[in-house]
Amino acid sequence: MRKFSVIAAVLSVAAIALPAAAHAQTSQSINQRQANLSARIDQGVRSGALNRNEAYRLRTQFRALTRLEANYRRSRPGLTLAERRDLDQRLDVLSRRIQVQKRDRQYR
Repeated sequence: MRKFSVIAAVLSVAAIALPAAAHAQTSQSINQRQANLSARIDQGVRSGALNRNEAYRLRTQFRALTRLEANYRRSRPGLTLAERRDLDQRLDVLSRRIQVQKRDRQYR
């Protein structure tokens, strides 16, 4: 009976730990995501997929997110889970906006 209890405990710990480890490996840091978004905006301008006005609006939104992150980090060392989630959601929205603007076929 004791052996069964130990095995059950180990399996339950593994079941809880594996999804968390998988998420940690696949998620990018905030800084990596910001660098990626900035590069996507620059690439869109170079390729002509983003016109000047679209790039200006996207960069303005990007700068607002970097200021928000700086404010979060200034308030305490590191980011809380809620702050991280908020930034992730906002970065997701900006990423989607970049994608939409690059594909809208507006060149002027």
